[in-house]
Amino acid sequence: MHHTAAANPPATLLPGFFSIMSSHPTLNANALAELAATIKSWGRELGFQQVGITDVDLAEDERHLQRWLDAGYHGEMGFMAKHGTKRTRPAELVPDTLRVISVRLDYLPADTESAKVLGQPQTAYVSRYAVGRDYHKLMRKRLATLARWVEERVGPFGYRAFVDSAPVMERALARKAGLGWIGKNAMLLNPRAGSLFFLGELYVDLPLPIDAPFEEEHCGSCSACRTACPTGAIVDDKVVDARACISYLTIELFGAIPERYREAMGNRVFGCDDCQLVCPFTRFTRPTAEADFAPRHDLDRASLVSLFAWSEEEFLDKTAGSPIRRIGYERWLRNLAVGLGNAPWSESVEAALHARLAYPSDLVREHVRWALARQRERRGRMIISQK
Repeated sequence: MHHTAAANPPATLLPGFFSIMSSHPTLNANALAELAATIKSWGRELGFQQVGITDVDLAEDERHLQRWLDAGYHGEMGFMAKHGTKRTRPAELVPDTLRVISVRLDYLPADTESAKVLGQPQTAYVSRYAVGRDYHKLMRKRLATLARWVEERVGPFGYRAFVDSAPVMERALARKAGLGWIGKNAMLLNPRAGSLFFLGELYVDLPLPIDAPFEEEHCGSCSACRTACPTGAIVDDKVVDARACISYLTIELFGAIPERYREAMGNRVFGCDDCQLVCPFTRFTRPTAEADFAPRHDLDRASLVSLFAWSEEEFLDKTAGSPIRRIGYERWLRNLAVGLGNAPWSESVEAALHARLAYPSDLVREHVRWALARQRERRGRMIISQK
């Protein structure tokens, strides 16, 4: 575990804290309870909407994950299987972990008009979490600050911060920490915020009191998410076949996007929010006050043609500090080509595709050819209908 060197314990140590670490933790339950309450208060001060604390028993979730992996639903995401039980047993990933502090941070930018953009087939749809700056650094920095404040209060302790960056069962831990329930789309849902938030964790070796897990599930008979999924990727309640999910196809998949899913992708070029946008609880989502999550480079409303015209230098420049950067320029063009293939026919779309026909990547060229064939088909139908 990470330990910060501290020559002398700070003067603000909780009374009797060191005997908490002795063989009689019950004697100091009050000090631990006070620390847990303080951690939650500090978390809110740092901008997190919610903070919960849980133990590390994920036996039930481990069985669920194994069934999902056995069914092959993870597709090319080999990282989901390769860490063995480290993902479901926190103390194997970070020795001595006793508790996990789970936090959520809302990300929906104001005025992004998600549904409107989805209804404009010539406009690129970028998943709402990715239109601004990358959340990983911002959240990790805040979790590190939280850990530092705890350390100033109690002295050196073992901890490690995670934000979607290691084999961590973040949704399962958040549910156990009381932050929400797992919805039918396998997302964590919160009754006051829907699911448009990021999760982060602080693994700690402190025996803090734990919060009650979120036991009640409020989905009821609603299956709006399953109905709305463009590719039918939600194959059962709480079970997503990633191989059919547009987020997987546009972000995790390295090769060609299977033709059977291309039309259903519509104008979604990085991720997909459909199952979240139709969720009745999404209407309770409050816009974020985080300036970092505000859309950059018009990524919440740019046309497919304008993004397809970006050079590699422009792509690298405009996606600096953005989650989009991780897919690379080649897959960015691949995704945009599919979007252009689905767009209504126009001279500008056809010209944009023609300009990329000689692009030095088989992957890009194959998707451009597919898109051009679709555009020509539409042009042919228009000519016939005008006769």
